[in-house]
Amino acid sequence: MKADRSVHAPWWYKTPWHAELAQVTIRMFIKGSVFAAVLMGGLSFSSAASPRTKEAMEPATRLQVFLDRSNFSPGKLDGRFGEFTVKALNLYRQSKGEQPKPAAPAKKDATPDVTGLDFSTATPVFITYTVTDADLATVGELGATVELKAKQKSLPYKDAAEAIAEKFHSDVDFLEELNPGKMKAIKAGDHLNVPNVEPFDLAAVKNLTPGSSTAVNDEEDTTEPNGAPPADKPDTVTLSVSVDVKSGMLQVQEGAHIIAAYPVTVGSAHTESPIGEWKVKGVAKMPNFRYDKEMLNHGKRSGDFQLLPPGPNNPVGVMWIQLNKKGIGLHGTDDPDSIGRSASHGCVRLANWDVARLATRVKGGVPVSIH
Repeated sequence: MKADRSVHAPWWYKTPWHAELAQVTIRMFIKGSVFAAVLMGGLSFSSAASPRTKEAMEPATRLQVFLDRSNFSPGKLDGRFGEFTVKALNLYRQSKGEQPKPAAPAKKDATPDVTGLDFSTATPVFITYTVTDADLATVGELGATVELKAKQKSLPYKDAAEAIAEKFHSDVDFLEELNPGKMKAIKAGDHLNVPNVEPFDLAAVKNLTPGSSTAVNDEEDTTEPNGAPPADKPDTVTLSVSVDVKSGMLQVQEGAHIIAAYPVTVGSAHTESPIGEWKVKGVAKMPNFRYDKEMLNHGKRSGDFQLLPPGPNNPVGVMWIQLNKKGIGLHGTDDPDSIGRSASHGCVRLANWDVARLATRVKGGVPVSIH
């Protein structure tokens, strides 16, 4: 026989919502009691993992430096055997005619097979870098909103830690592990431990002839940024670019031979990257960007937009490689942490240091396959 709660249950337990409220209250009381016990020392939990030492990070960093210097980028360097490090290693081995390995180690952060790799180019793994006035000159105020950013003359690095991290293709947290207590107030003359990669030179990009004078994502399909050759007259017939949206890797090939690879972020299910065969129209350096929510989210241009100035914190970074598809390009980013881990608005996004290297290889007419 079903119990009659109207007789046996308290007044606050007579209806389902009252019962739910009571259960939530009890759970909150229990959690509060546990929290109080922790404060009183009655319970203890293991403390957070201790910071890694430079020696502990060295094996993974050595592989990342080796791959980065070989133009098979693992993305941001972080001293871990992560997903893109393994993917870059597999593509590097394929470029040498070896059979591809499994996509990822069996165990998280497990050491992949590095047999046969010549690490002489990655020796030493870490070097000491002296911060310069030129580094600090790339840092400035950065507006908190799109509207405020549109009023600036440029979009610089927000602090010296971000500038140095990008210069050495690194994660800021990684540099903080290498330089405990030094990354919060960096000044010229400071000595920092950094990975031994070829430094990304922002000044070299800035000193190049500017690309389009208009916002790069607002070009008409008939326009050729930088006076690049028409799309049907390629300068280099054997060079091609291939973007695998599933693996999140971009490959540069000469004929059938892979010569470089970079991790990318591609479009989402809502704003997909355009699958198909395209061609490079041209390259714009330090571009402006037309920030139009309607265009970004739905592919339709509106009159409500903000024109964002150039700089490393521009949404398309320091380089825009225009495809013969309006509003679509291969470009940099203001957030290297997002590479491979969040969706773009249909374009193909790379870290600034990687897109700068890619831009030195491609010219108008080079085919780009997105598949």
